[in-house]
Amino acid sequence: MHEAMFWEKAAEGRVNCHLCPVFCHISPGKLGACRARKNVDGTLFSMNYGLVASHGMDPIEKKPLYHFYPGSYIFSLGTFGCNLHCAFCQNWEISQQEAPTARLTPTEAVAAAEQAARRQDYFCVGLAYTYSEPFIWYEYVLDTARLAKEKGLKNVMVTNGYVNPEPLEEILPHIDAMNVDVKGFTEGFYKRVCLGKRDPVLHTVERAHAAGVHVEVTNLIIPTLNDDPAQIEALVNWLAGVDPRIALHFSRYFPNYKLDLAPTPASTLRGAWDIARRKLKHVYVGNIGGVEGSDTFCEGCGEPIAERDGMALIGHHVEGGKCLSCGTPAPFVGEVRRS
Repeated sequence: MHEAMFWEKAAEGRVNCHLCPVFCHISPGKLGACRARKNVDGTLFSMNYGLVASHGMDPIEKKPLYHFYPGSYIFSLGTFGCNLHCAFCQNWEISQQEAPTARLTPTEAVAAAEQAARRQDYFCVGLAYTYSEPFIWYEYVLDTARLAKEKGLKNVMVTNGYVNPEPLEEILPHIDAMNVDVKGFTEGFYKRVCLGKRDPVLHTVERAHAAGVHVEVTNLIIPTLNDDPAQIEALVNWLAGVDPRIALHFSRYFPNYKLDLAPTPASTLRGAWDIARRKLKHVYVGNIGGVEGSDTFCEGCGEPIAERDGMALIGHHVEGGKCLSCGTPAPFVGEVRRS
């Protein structure tokens, strides 16, 4: 166990957790809603510090991050637990129930990423905290990210964005990129389907972007729940107001966990893509084959500057950070590597 951050003592041995907007009021011996923080004799502890439920070397495009060191790899690791309870969760085996774990210290995690970075067959840029919710792994992610920064490695979070402002501000200086999952664009959707709130997630996107973190956004489109064109347009309008150059990834839903609706039709994804491209410069469609929407196009001449097949970057037309056709700066952070 590792003592948690962002909590205070309350009456009768209880503790109040301030890490995320759930604001758990935890009795002695009990866990918070995320199942990762426990009141032990009046002190709040992180129960997942150093415990890894899944890890591996992933293409950066899998996160998905299409504009952050395209074509690179990243050492990815995740723990158990989550502070949302989405009925459609795709990683529910580790986020919503007990999962086997292995112990990996921050030093060991960074060493693994360093070793991968030295290999010739990988262009490993750092570590990604992903698979389940990294914000409820807060203390471990913070310690590991600090060490990774010292070693010249990049830190990526793939997150639901459900965190309070104070912990967000403390960790942002150590994070290089985020993919934030904006699950829908109404409070009703978050309340009914995710058991959470929308606005803290939007704040995370806005604040991270303002702080200079590279941000991309994912929206899983679920038939009848968040696929209304008006809701998609509201999402697009908000994101365009933050920055129209932020990449938006629409992803196809498949039945999982507690939700057994039919998969999202390709036509719905195409419609969302058409709506978003009116106001956003970079829109992608994922988790589906045969649909245009995985390539990156130059903001100047409109020619493709990064071509993808699934999660693989198969070609690019960028040199010195600029489009080879017209010289317009590419929207990418870091060097482009062909897989």
